[in-house]
Amino acid sequence: MKKIPKGKVTTYKELARACGTSPRAVGRMMACNPYPQEYHCYKMVSSRGELCGYSGHGGLKAKKKLLEKEGIEVHNGKVDLKRFLFRFD
Repeated sequence: MKKIPKGKVTTYKELARACGTSPRAVGRMMACNPYPQEYHCYKMVSSRGELCGYSGHGGLKAKKKLLEKEGIEVHNGKVDLKRFLFRFD
């Protein structure tokens, strides 16, 4: 999570691939993240770029604001993955 640079997001699928696990397992880990400001789970989006689940204070509204603060544009609840996706290659 800490490798995702400012201004980028990643998907559950992309992080799962990098960790050798399933996207569902990544989702469970993010849901249980006790330190959402330190381990930036707000940078996680669906494979379609949709904002989903955020365990930090303020829910999805806060997630959107945090992304926008980094310069990540959110339109209709989605992020353009062609522009903002970080891959763990």
